[in-house]
Amino acid sequence: MDALRMLIELFPAAIVAGVALAAVCAALGVFVILKRMVFIGAVLSEVAGAGLAGAMVLGLPPLAGAATLTMAAGLAFSRPFETARIPRDALLGTLFAAAGALAILLAARTGLGLEEVKALLYGDLILTRGSDLVAILGGGVPVAAVLLLCLRPIVYAFLDREAARLLGVPVARWEAAFFLGLALVIAVASRAAGAMLIFAYLVIPSSASLLLSRRLRVCMALSAGIAVAATLAGLYASLVWDLPTNQLTVAFLALSLPVAGLVAARRRGGTRTGAS
Repeated sequence: MDALRMLIELFPAAIVAGVALAAVCAALGVFVILKRMVFIGAVLSEVAGAGLAGAMVLGLPPLAGAATLTMAAGLAFSRPFETARIPRDALLGTLFAAAGALAILLAARTGLGLEEVKALLYGDLILTRGSDLVAILGGGVPVAAVLLLCLRPIVYAFLDREAARLLGVPVARWEAAFFLGLALVIAVASRAAGAMLIFAYLVIPSSASLLLSRRLRVCMALSAGIAVAATLAGLYASLVWDLPTNQLTVAFLALSLPVAGLVAARRRGGTRTGAS
């Protein structure tokens, strides 16, 4: 109880930011998985890190640099690549390597110490500042609201492009809007969460939820719930065990996937038994 009281009293910004980031990223991650663009979360996170470091070198607001580069990359990868000579994954891999290297090189030019560079590039959720919380809520909440309000056209655009066109849905616009929103969320999350935690939020809980349900709204709710639970567990355990918050949160997220797999397998087994 002492650790829980300490967490609530000393790190309220980390709790609110963690819950908001977990819920929004996990809900967005369902669409990332359905679109089969799993790697884009890691790539945009590295781009955000390069934007942060570049802005600091130039004496600009770090968030502005992260948002500008990340949203530009998100918009570039929102276009269809079916007819391109080079597949999207190859370009994503190239950008991932280049942005990661550039982020380290630019961070070295800022004159920061090793620990400060690590904090800049990899984040530490429990050390979320008030300014980070404002950015996360200001960027994440509107994106989540738009996603929920415009769920139908986004689903059509992602799952059945031809049917969407027949219904008059502007597929390219909705895909661009989704990836711009995703990029904005990753940009505002980059300082607090870092690349690894953002990638885990996007991929792991959404994968677990898709094992448990085929209904989109249920998957989004399950994904957000799994991510929030893992985040709160990670924050609490980091105080109790004196271990890094982000890595603990990723570990708890990773546990959700085999658990969801076991539940799904048991459910299938029960269904077969009942049918026989």
